[in-house]
Amino acid sequence: MSAPGLIVRVAAKGEGATADGRYVALAAPGDVLEADGSLTPGPDHVAPACRHFPACGGCQLQHLSERALTAYVSDRVAGAARGQGIDPGDLSPAHLSPPQARRRATLHAQAIGKRVVIGFREAGAHRIVDMRECPVMAAPMLALVGPLRQLLERRGDRKLAVDIELVLADQGVAMNLIGLKIEGLTQIEAMLDFARDNALARLTVDAGDGPETTWEPEPVTVTFGAVPVVMPVSAFLQATRDGEDALADAARDWLGGSVTVADLFSGLGTFAFALAGPGTKVLAVEGARDAHFAAQAAARQAGVPVHALHRDLYRNPLRTEELDRFSGVLLDPPRSGAREQVAQLAASTVPRVVYISCNPASWAKDAAALLAGGYRLAELRPIGQFRWSTHVELASLFLK
Repeated sequence: MSAPGLIVRVAAKGEGATADGRYVALAAPGDVLEADGSLTPGPDHVAPACRHFPACGGCQLQHLSERALTAYVSDRVAGAARGQGIDPGDLSPAHLSPPQARRRATLHAQAIGKRVVIGFREAGAHRIVDMRECPVMAAPMLALVGPLRQLLERRGDRKLAVDIELVLADQGVAMNLIGLKIEGLTQIEAMLDFARDNALARLTVDAGDGPETTWEPEPVTVTFGAVPVVMPVSAFLQATRDGEDALADAARDWLGGSVTVADLFSGLGTFAFALAGPGTKVLAVEGARDAHFAAQAAARQAGVPVHALHRDLYRNPLRTEELDRFSGVLLDPPRSGAREQVAQLAASTVPRVVYISCNPASWAKDAAALLAGGYRLAELRPIGQFRWSTHVELASLFLK
């Protein structure tokens, strides 16, 4: 039986929890909550990797050891399954992406007097933590924070408030500045100099009417498998290359021998291009028009057996009679899940369904519907792409 103040687990939002249901911020398993409210650290409570923790909202779990962080990712997935009455079985060991692997991030910039602060917002607040280091972001992205701060400060705009989308593409960092107005030749030249001097792959500015390209020496691409795909501004990309590889490995392990695969919510073709090849044809179905056209053009140019279909799977999911033509289905829906599409899948005869999810809670609801339709959960792999955060992903295999 656990001691009364012993922290036995980390809850979904990152607080440590005792066996009797008390929650403590910044507590790790093995810590002890003393009678006076103080916390005595245990063996899995470590020094944070960043000076901005815990103020910065980008991370919630830097106080956990590698062992405790791995256990947290696994427990989140297993707990979501059990919450829907699903036995998670023997979970595969959780895969964690390493530090400085994050290849996409959205930062915020704001003028504070004559200064400009840039960084993530504080947890639960609008205040921005002025970023001076970040053990999560890829080094080429982090290297741009200082020069961008200087560029924005030179404008002297006391009302400046900008969102900064950063993506590490094949050619380097693509940057999209949202809420910034460029007025006059001097500001245009300053932006061009900044893009050139910092070797940006692309610089786009969205003043409110959509992104306009300021700098793009060559088309920006991201490569899936061996296929480079032109990347539209703000297109979805897995947070780390390492995490993407782990998810793609799961898809290949489970669907590699399938003759025909339907990739639903396929985006730019992350998994379609990983699966397509000799003996495997893939139908890539996506509702976002820019992503659909990018995948379609890439498949044609590379000559790979991927057929891209533009279709809104929320309004018009693939029907059971369409799904029955495939030997395997992969779906990777947004955080809300795919209730309508899963209902059609549950009634189908597709022998293998691979479900990749960025939200264990919505996945568990959809998984319960698949099980009710006659599938069984054969394997479950927790993935921690967002190191030190409470955001958890997974790959799962269902068999009928």
